[in-house]
Amino acid sequence: MFDKSAAYYDALYSWKDYEAEVAKLQDLIQRHSLGASTLLDVACGTGKHLELLRRSFGVEGVDLDPELLRIAAERNPGVPLHRGDMMSLDLGRTFDVVTCLFSSVAYMQTPDRLNLAIQHMAAHVAAGGVLMVEPFFGPEEFRPGEPWASFVDEPDLKIARMDVPTTQGHVGLITFHYLVATSEGIEHFTEEHRLGLFTDHQYRDALSAAGLQLLQEADLMGRGLYLARKGLDGLSRG
Repeated sequence: MFDKSAAYYDALYSWKDYEAEVAKLQDLIQRHSLGASTLLDVACGTGKHLELLRRSFGVEGVDLDPELLRIAAERNPGVPLHRGDMMSLDLGRTFDVVTCLFSSVAYMQTPDRLNLAIQHMAAHVAAGGVLMVEPFFGPEEFRPGEPWASFVDEPDLKIARMDVPTTQGHVGLITFHYLVATSEGIEHFTEEHRLGLFTDHQYRDALSAAGLQLLQEADLMGRGLYLARKGLDGLSRG
């Protein structure tokens, strides 16, 4: 998914306030999973959440993209990082907290794949622990046909990234066009991203089907956040 842009990922998302997001996560964990000491970040990307979360938890990360994992490893030396797909994840252990942030779960595209990913993440949540999932835009919020652009203006790096999203059924199609200028010259490339436009009910149903009780809906950056707990006996209390 980020096979061409991984090296520019952190520059493109430099606007993202990781410190504030992690502060919110820690507050929610403190209120709903007191005493939590271990955390797994699924779709950890370049490891910027992990870099901050490791101050309070024993952390591990998972991602499908090997180049993002390489960057995460450089940022988080000594932190166990695993290459894996959230639909087939099996690390053979559980964690007090499992997170899946920045709308990564939407890459599942279909409700069946969403349910499978939530089931595998829930299997890694310890009894009494919590799963925290940040959704993507639902079908009502997604705006096909509206041009988008973001820019990076650093001394040695200039990037213009543009797209005009479309839809295919209940999937949002985003073809990013990148224009990247470095000291070596100017490069243009594209990447296609396909994201499921899941409804609130579909997220809730997936969490319930995985044996989790939805405790709270919160927010990190305007897209929402689902927080659900596994019962002490591994069953939902819903």
